Amino acid sequence: MELVQKNSYFSLIKSFLIWSFTLTVCLLVVGFPVGVLVVTIGILATIILQTFIPASAVLVVTGSILLLNISVVLIGASILSFKGIHPEEVSWLSWLHGQNALVNMPVYASCPLTCQLDVANQ
Repeated sequence: MELVQKNSYFSLIKSFLIWSFTLTVCLLVVGFPVGVLVVTIGILATIILQTFIPASAVLVVTGSILLLNISVVLIGASILSFKGIHPEEVSWLSWLHGQNALVNMPVYASCPLTCQLDVANQ
């Protein structure tokens, strides 16, 4: 019984870490346009806060943006892990768990003309 509990805890921690990694990569790669908007809003917030707290406006805005990004990743990873959604079950994560999405099917420019030919007879 104790071994099953340790295995489930290990599985939960493993799932949380994989989800954290995956969501971080997605945030960096796919969320780049959103990041540009966040930086623009952060610059405007820094200019506005500069009148109220001149010494630490940049630090406050930068810290809040980083804290928001980290909390979104960690909360998302914990929700997905506690709901029992494992990364192996998600179809678009085939690159993460070693399955090759392309099954060695080469695609050539002349494929519509030559793909129906039998290579063994040549």
